[in-house]
Amino acid sequence: MRIYRGERTIDGIKVTVDGNDLNPRYDLKRLSATGFEWTYEGQGPAQLALALLADYLEDDERALRLYLPFMREIVANFGNEWQFTEDDMAAAVAVLDQNAELPGSSEEKGGSKP
Repeated sequence: MRIYRGERTIDGIKVTVDGNDLNPRYDLKRLSATGFEWTYEGQGPAQLALALLADYLEDDERALRLYLPFMREIVANFGNEWQFTEDDMAAAVAVLDQNAELPGSSEEKGGSKP
């Protein structure tokens, strides 16, 4: 089972999956010039959301579709140090998928925060 961890160290931000550095997936979309961040909505948290989803889902198109709501609902609410398991990812993605199917969802309306 994959375990994702984020921490702030004296050397900066460190995000890992099973102890290895998480790939930021700039090849999919470069959202942040400064890398990962969390605890708020913005470019760094969006890059982290995309990287987490791309790693977990192993489906680039789906990761690109879900990263904004994942950033808003999950990444923006991470604490200073956090851990997110594969089971946590499954539960979060299931909720996001369900919300995306609801009439009037923000995805359907095209509404998103800048």
